[in-house]
Amino acid sequence: MKEKACILACGQSSALGSIPVTGIDKLRKEVVEKVERGARLSALTAYGNPSGTPVLLAALSHPSTGKLEILRAETGTSYRSLTPECPSAHLFERLILEKWGIVPDGHPMPEPVRYPAGNPGTATFLSIPGGITHEVAVGPVHAGVIEPGHFRFQCHGETVKHLDISLGYQHRGIEDMITASPPNRVLHYMETAAGDSTVGHTIAHCLARESLSGTTVPARGESLRGIALELERLANHIGDIGAISGDVGFLPTKDYCGRIRGDVLNLTAVLCGNRFGRGLIVPGGTASEATGDDISEISSRLRLIERDTTNAIELMLGTPSVITRLEGTGTVTGDTAVKLGLVGVAARGSGVATDVRNEFPFGIYRFAQIPVCTWASGDCFARTCVRWLEVRQSFRFLREQLDSLPGGPERNHELPMQPDMVTVALTEGWRGEVCHIAATDRSGDLAWYRIFDPSVHNWHGLAMAMREEEISDFPLCNKSFNLSYCGHDL
Repeated sequence: MKEKACILACGQSSALGSIPVTGIDKLRKEVVEKVERGARLSALTAYGNPSGTPVLLAALSHPSTGKLEILRAETGTSYRSLTPECPSAHLFERLILEKWGIVPDGHPMPEPVRYPAGNPGTATFLSIPGGITHEVAVGPVHAGVIEPGHFRFQCHGETVKHLDISLGYQHRGIEDMITASPPNRVLHYMETAAGDSTVGHTIAHCLARESLSGTTVPARGESLRGIALELERLANHIGDIGAISGDVGFLPTKDYCGRIRGDVLNLTAVLCGNRFGRGLIVPGGTASEATGDDISEISSRLRLIERDTTNAIELMLGTPSVITRLEGTGTVTGDTAVKLGLVGVAARGSGVATDVRNEFPFGIYRFAQIPVCTWASGDCFARTCVRWLEVRQSFRFLREQLDSLPGGPERNHELPMQPDMVTVALTEGWRGEVCHIAATDRSGDLAWYRIFDPSVHNWHGLAMAMREEEISDFPLCNKSFNLSYCGHDL
């Protein structure tokens, strides 16, 4: 009898025992073939079964059907790497090697991600022989109040031939702490997994818990979650456009956007008392402190913010010297973006129309869809334009939700999680796809938990963007991706 695949709709969970355990070669073959046919490898991870044997688990998302698929296979101390035929598995396999010691035979870079030799920054970097290149090391401490990360450039003159990225300095062991902590503490971990993506990660976590418990969210709670997520997107996109403007030396937009970002963060504070949305998203809905007068104030302020944002960004995009600096810099083709499995702004800036809100709608996005914004050129200009298009869509969405915010409760009581279940929760954070995978034990408590920030998918996109670029373009390319160090390191 043919084994039945585990196919889930958004917000569904499955009994872990009902998912077939195939051979590792079959899992490998299925993942490679389905990704070639248009599926996306949202996650590849491992966990231990009751006997202690490691199990590989793959989560495939199918945009054409809006369904999620879970595959799993037992493995030993090694298996044939997927990466040569499925490049989007590259970092997932290295993370499995790091945590489980399972070797992906044939992987082009078979070493751990965060602690290659016991400490961050001790990776084996590529060296180009022949004496025609030189190395430039940047970080982990940078000039500015930013997170630590080490970049090693192989250059021929000023031209970058290869970029190695070494992370791990922000590793806090969040995934291991989740299963040993009470629920309220776990919420804190989600809110701080990647601080600028508090709402995105916390919604994903609550979707997972609600799926495992059968808890429903009332209409008002769904709308408030959507408002918070789009405010988070607005604040970060506007801040990024301002930073890109600063990197090309156009200071008016840089200064305006820096101030406007703060104005948007203040709107989130009106909702819940915290500028980053901490304390707002809870299982079963939201815990908003906003009154009717507060909602009216948010609407009024938003109109002024939209006016100021439009003026600042159109000023930048109407300046020829800015456009000249952005166009053709840090290009990633659409084919490369698809092969690497890029998500979010990085993918849409290469013309890849991927957006969880549209492909796998969750919460309020099941009823109020946002069109996917793309730009085909794949350069810094494209990633800037995608942000601006999304800013405009977020303003429209926010106006509609604030004008028609449902009444009634904003939170339902959370039910106990069911035992021996597994679920995959996807949201579209401002950087791109956020994926959380959760499984319960026989008591209905969390047995294991995995978090995948969009940065896990996109760091190799930045490395590819720097191929054959001038090394002086790195700050601009880096900002056009603006990936998370702590979201990657966890």
